[in-house]
Amino acid sequence: MSLFDAYSICENGKDAVGVAGNIFAFGLFLSPIPTFRRIIRNGSTEMFSGLPYIYSLINCLICLWYGTPLISHDNLLITTVNSIGAAFQLLYIILFLMYAESAKKVRMLGLLLAVFGIFAIILVGSLQVADSNTRRMFVGFLSCASLISMFASPLFVINLVIRTKSVEFMPFYLSLSTFLMSASFFLYGFLSDDAFIYVPNGIGTFLGLIQLVLYFNYNRSSSEDSTEPLIMSYA
Repeated sequence: MSLFDAYSICENGKDAVGVAGNIFAFGLFLSPIPTFRRIIRNGSTEMFSGLPYIYSLINCLICLWYGTPLISHDNLLITTVNSIGAAFQLLYIILFLMYAESAKKVRMLGLLLAVFGIFAIILVGSLQVADSNTRRMFVGFLSCASLISMFASPLFVINLVIRTKSVEFMPFYLSLSTFLMSASFFLYGFLSDDAFIYVPNGIGTFLGLIQLVLYFNYNRSSSEDSTEPLIMSYA
């Protein structure tokens, strides 16, 4: 096999896992829909928090900026997935604002303006860096830190599952989507030799795998516990 053939296979593989990552990401972007169905039906945000959507928006914006040709080369699929993600988060924030009470609405608007302000500072500040490698390092570290903190957020849910021995608060398809998306972009970053992509997504893959293992372990335990009284009463 020639070096050209090996390079072509690597590029095609990178594009394939990148497209797969974009597809799997929809599972994450669509996961809040049941929450907003309830909010719209009840005409109130109740006790729900808008902070996850604010945080996800700034994360998507930073990673979107990293994927553009002005920062890194040949990362179009990073730009597309985060553009779609940012659009979804903005839609969720708008819906949240429509049904939130006055105090919560003012707080959310303030946070939304802060997000746009922070992103504008990052965007303008990075463009002031003349050296392209330094600019990529600057935005890359920000996107990497943002992704790692986002992937670390399920640690609370993992701890809750272990303490309660119940998967009630850890939806299976959300955990599966997280694992598949992270694994896809881990391979994408690895094939691109881009540590700013494969390091945080490697952590996300590991945490997603832990969630799936816990789900099958405690879901099976719950099923066995629920069938045991039926067997005993039948005997």
